[in-house]
Amino acid sequence: MIDLHTHSLFSDGELTPAELARRFEVAGYRALAITDHGDQSNIDLIIPRIVAFCAEVNCQGGGIRVIPGIELTYIHPESIPALVSRSRGLGAKLVVVHGETIVEPVATGTNRMAIESSADILAHPGLITEEEVLLAKEHFVCLELTSRKGHSLTNGHVAQLAQKTGTPVVLNSDAHAPGDIWPAARLREIVVGAGLTEADYQAMMNNAEHIVERCLT
Repeated sequence: MIDLHTHSLFSDGELTPAELARRFEVAGYRALAITDHGDQSNIDLIIPRIVAFCAEVNCQGGGIRVIPGIELTYIHPESIPALVSRSRGLGAKLVVVHGETIVEPVATGTNRMAIESSADILAHPGLITEEEVLLAKEHFVCLELTSRKGHSLTNGHVAQLAQKTGTPVVLNSDAHAPGDIWPAARLREIVVGAGLTEADYQAMMNNAEHIVERCLT
C-alpha cells in the first residue's frame, strides 16, 4: 500500500519523519510521501530537510520507501504556480496543493490554479466542479479521496465526478498523528464508502504506484 499525503512535526504533525515512516511500515505500507504544510515562509526550510531524510532512509534499503514532498497550503491562487516551481527546484519530488475542502476557509480559485500549475495531487478538493475535474484530467493532476475527518465529507462528490470523466484519483490519509494511519487491509472501506467498486480501488492503487515510480526514478 502507498500513502502520498502525510505530515510530520516539520509542520503540524505529531511525529518525527522516522517515526512516521516506521509506523506506516508496520501498518503494511511500502511507500509514503512526507508532504508537510508549506508556504512562502517555510518551504526552503522544510523541503531540504525532508529530502535529506528520505535520501538516507532509501539508501538503507529498508521495507518502506519515502518520497520528499510538500503540501502547499493556504496559498493565494496567484502565487501557486511560482511556488509549485520553486518547490520542485528545492527537491520536492511530489507537490500536493491543499484544495478547497468544505471544512476550511481555503480561497476560491485554489483548485483551478493548482490544476493549471500541474501540481501532482489536488488534496481534498471539496465541491470541485466538473469543469475543474476535466481540467485535472487534461493536466494529469490526480484528485484525492481521503480518510481525514472532515475533508472526507466530499469523497462521494469527488469520486462521482472522477468516475464520470475518467480523471485519475488516489487515496491518502492526510495523516497528522498515529491514529490517522489506517491499516492497509481497511483502505477498501473508504473507497466503497465513497460509492466506488473494487475495480476503482485497484485503479487508485495503480495511480499511486505510477506516481511512486516516477518520483523514485
